[in-house]
Amino acid sequence: MPLSEHEQRMLEQMERALYAEDPKFATALEGSGLRTYTRRRVYQAVAGFLVGIALLMAGVMIPGQYWISVVGFLVMLGCAALAVTGWRKAPRPGAQPGGAGPAGGMGGRGQARQRRTVMDRIEQRWQRRRDEQGH
Repeated sequence: MPLSEHEQRMLEQMERALYAEDPKFATALEGSGLRTYTRRRVYQAVAGFLVGIALLMAGVMIPGQYWISVVGFLVMLGCAALAVTGWRKAPRPGAQPGGAGPAGGMGGRGQARQRRTVMDRIEQRWQRRRDEQGH
């Protein structure tokens, strides 16, 4: 169940307060669980890819059992796709999910704050329009 807009704002407010109080602790916490999960997923995909290669080779070596090669190829294909998507979704060290927080470049912090304020203004405008229309 997704968070309501009010809950999302409260969560963002708590995150900002945590960054303001103890930025070193906040940086240590951010994205570590997701990063570990995606790293584990990529490792599993690589292991599955190797199993697919073994199946492909076994299907070629066993006469009349070409379906094993097809299964091995499909396993390799699926694991390669899983590894690539897992690698792309992995958050970069120092990057906060959702585009907030330190961006990891020269002046990245100011740009992230500026983006957040722009997004906040857009959200406020959107809310005003919805309220004016009676939704």
